[in-house]
Amino acid sequence: MRRTLAAALVTPILGVVGLLAGCASPPGQPGAAAPPAITTRGVGTVAGTPDTLTVVLGVTTRAASAADALTDDNARTTALLAVLRTHGVAEKDLRTSGLSIAPTLAADGRITGYEVTNEVTATLRDIAGAGALVDAAAQAAGDAVRVQQIAFGIDDDAQPRAQARADAVRQAVTQARQLADAADVGLGPILSITEVSGDQPPVPVTRDSAAAQAAVPIQPGTQDVSVTVEVVHAVAA
Repeated sequence: MRRTLAAALVTPILGVVGLLAGCASPPGQPGAAAPPAITTRGVGTVAGTPDTLTVVLGVTTRAASAADALTDDNARTTALLAVLRTHGVAEKDLRTSGLSIAPTLAADGRITGYEVTNEVTATLRDIAGAGALVDAAAQAAGDAVRVQQIAFGIDDDAQPRAQARADAVRQAVTQARQLADAADVGLGPILSITEVSGDQPPVPVTRDSAAAQAAVPIQPGTQDVSVTVEVVHAVAA
């Protein structure tokens, strides 16, 4: 009886082993070990000259009622937008980026009035005249306006980005050669080149003061355009 039970147990175990053996991937098939490769990353950076200025102007008003605060804010914001449009800022370069209505509170928690803030974001394409335009727009809204932020950008960065991309690839290939030499192996052909995504935001400069009477001096300087690539080389036999 014991021999019969042992034989009954051994038979399914052998079947499972045979099934697992059949699932093993032969060389060169999916699941097999990947061939040796050298992976490197390169970063190319090229300085470009900004040709746009994005400015965020906030108009804040207060009144005893929300309706009065909103009416005042709307009038000031409308005047600000009119100045921007008069100076050639296109509709596609103007947008409302924020609007808030909140109660103002006394120390004991009582509501004393309401505060309205309307934020307008404008993209200016004439940097040379941007300072005077920002001042004119701010003065149209009076003491209620604040320059929340300015940020320089490059509208068409195709040329510096192409140069940065080429520099990044060259750097990655150079690193791969160095690694191959250090490991005493041959460097094979390139298997893949991947550009690592990552949007580059404009360079911000924060201003929290009210509009000044004189034109705000604005110096764009330069802005870096960076590209990162990942290059995979085969290891030569």
